[in-house]
Amino acid sequence: MTDQNRPHDPDGPPDAHRPPDPQQPIGPDHPDHIGEPSPPPHPYYQELEFLNHQEAQVRFAVRYGEDRRPPGRPGILVRRALLGTGAVPVHQYRLTSSPQRDPDAYGLLEREVAAAVALERRYGGAKFGAVLPRVVGFDLTAAEPFVLYRPPGGRPLSDWAGRLAAEDQERITGQLAMAVRLLGDVDLVHRAITPDTVRWDGARVRLCEPYAALRAGETREPFGAAPWASPEQRAGHGAADPRDDLWSVAEIAYFLLSGRPDRGEGPPADLADYRRLAALEHSGLFAREAERRPHPTELLRLLHVPDPLATGAGAADPLDRWRAEYDTQIARKRALSGEARPGAGPAGDAQDAPVQGPRSPRTSVFRRVFGGDETARPAAPAPEPVPAPPARSRMCPHCLLPVEYDERLLVTIDAKGNRIPLDLSGERRPGHLSDALRKAYHLCPHTRDGDEGHELPVPYLTNGEPLSIALVGSSSVGKTHLLAAMLGEVELGGLEPYGLKCRPLNPEAHRTYLRERVQSLQQGRQLGRTGQQTFARFADGLLVSAGGATPRPVVFFDLAGEDLAQDSEVGRFLMGVDAFIFVLDPLRALRMPSLDPVREQSGLRRRDLGDEAFATVLNRIPRQRGGLVAAPAALAVNKSDLVRFEPVVDRWLGRALPGPHDPAVPRAESRDAYAFLAQHASPAWLKPFDDCADCTLHFVAATGGQARGDRFPHGARPRRVLAPLLSLFALCGLLPGARPAGPTEGIVR
Repeated sequence: MTDQNRPHDPDGPPDAHRPPDPQQPIGPDHPDHIGEPSPPPHPYYQELEFLNHQEAQVRFAVRYGEDRRPPGRPGILVRRALLGTGAVPVHQYRLTSSPQRDPDAYGLLEREVAAAVALERRYGGAKFGAVLPRVVGFDLTAAEPFVLYRPPGGRPLSDWAGRLAAEDQERITGQLAMAVRLLGDVDLVHRAITPDTVRWDGARVRLCEPYAALRAGETREPFGAAPWASPEQRAGHGAADPRDDLWSVAEIAYFLLSGRPDRGEGPPADLADYRRLAALEHSGLFAREAERRPHPTELLRLLHVPDPLATGAGAADPLDRWRAEYDTQIARKRALSGEARPGAGPAGDAQDAPVQGPRSPRTSVFRRVFGGDETARPAAPAPEPVPAPPARSRMCPHCLLPVEYDERLLVTIDAKGNRIPLDLSGERRPGHLSDALRKAYHLCPHTRDGDEGHELPVPYLTNGEPLSIALVGSSSVGKTHLLAAMLGEVELGGLEPYGLKCRPLNPEAHRTYLRERVQSLQQGRQLGRTGQQTFARFADGLLVSAGGATPRPVVFFDLAGEDLAQDSEVGRFLMGVDAFIFVLDPLRALRMPSLDPVREQSGLRRRDLGDEAFATVLNRIPRQRGGLVAAPAALAVNKSDLVRFEPVVDRWLGRALPGPHDPAVPRAESRDAYAFLAQHASPAWLKPFDDCADCTLHFVAATGGQARGDRFPHGARPRRVLAPLLSLFALCGLLPGARPAGPTEGIVR
């Protein structure tokens, strides 16, 4: 074995020291040490603050050893450290300053910490948890983010090749299978189980740090080498599966018995020569496809190893009570609303909606560009001719009055905001006409005395049924950051896996929004607060289409929290909004002590009375039969990165959104998010869910971290920000394959 393939040991010889018993708490895990003041300064000691696995803040005097680079982890340095006057040894893995601007490097460390904390919270107090890495603490907000582990004992399995008795080989295989079982029960796939990364101390194995771990069900990323990584894992095909790790267990069992590695392409050619591997051979453990391998529980049975989780070890999930309450509330809303929504829903009959043109009998610009009858868009081809539907106007989303297309009201807007009349009557080139209208505006004819003049992008009037979405929440809850992160993901093609294509509603306005909001956020800058307005204007707009269908305008409103919390004229547009995203701030809502330090730093206080803007808006918008709000809604738990290590939050925030639309996913997330809020917040924070007939709930993070000054020190890292938007699109008939929902139907049923 070459030196570069050997596992890294920051302490020198593998058996240079033995760690404390993993069942005995050490250092920051010990109650007597949590919050203990640092000892007097020592010439060789520094001070180190971090969070333990329960996110309690602790501080220790620390003495560091020499930095070294662990193999296979670019940008990471590791060193031995001694904590406190008791000189408790730990290993510190930290992200150095140079690669911090690489979002992938930071994301890998963050994912590792999430996996390590999940394992420690679940198994840290169990004897069988000794086979897993033991995290001591972490700090992802430090200038050089780091994670601390208890040092492993023993030596790598690669050093034991050909020197182990048959009984030890069987124990190692059984303990590795048990480790995979434990990982799988928290939906983790380790992906780095090799003879170089697994240690054996003569009594038990110990897996290495979960630096390569993925959530089960996530898309496989190419990782590892033959023979230890499965063919699917090496190629990055399909979804990660706990049985990927069982392939590694099988290859290690063969290696320990034969004394040499296999090729890693299927069952070893001489597998039949080793009778002690007969159970593994007949179980299908060496199959190339994960679905043909046994499940970890089945393998434990074949190896006659007791399943540590068979007796249901561990406390019941306290959220189950609130999940049951969610089901009860859904049933209540279904009973109140009935099975059919009265009238046309927000989705309307978008595909049949006519485009209103001018009433002049002469050939208009509209007709020359779009062709046909300018008072109605042609219906889709059908076997039998059908009469055109009656003409309809577009409702102005600002003043809520109907607007009919009139080419005499076309204008352009210059750099100073001046409206310049646009006369296209002499233009005979269809391409030029189409391009001019794409960038033009249409004045709203309903400006009253004292009102601010306003206009609509022409594509708003010349396409399918518009959809208006308003973000609701008090000041500083992150509405502006969430919308910028959301539209940034759209710009990067985030809606394409769902069969949606997006274009700007107005190219110049969209470019301005991208430059001033989206790009600033992507460059790690904190966005300024949204100023109060005297007239509600939408922040940006898109033309969204699916499968060649007529595009639908989608416009987003982002008003200051002060404007939303006041029952003023600025908010009168809310009565015509088609859908809502209610943005919840955990710092204001959650009764969690781990958030108190952040509340103190930000000057925010927890409120049991809920969000003022939620109540004001919900009291203003129309209700349907049963007293429920007809407009679809999504409740976005923003800044979820602040509670990312709570198991139910980590379950969702640690995963990417699924590619194709699966109604079961937002349904399950809504159930979990409702339970989490019901447990940790007052009932007032669930008012949007209680009052809206259709409301999904989502864990999102617009920035992925707290700002320092006016910047996010490790960059902005949006998480699942498209989930609320996709939910609304599904409810409003914009998402292919998703039936527009009636009351409490579809994705929240």
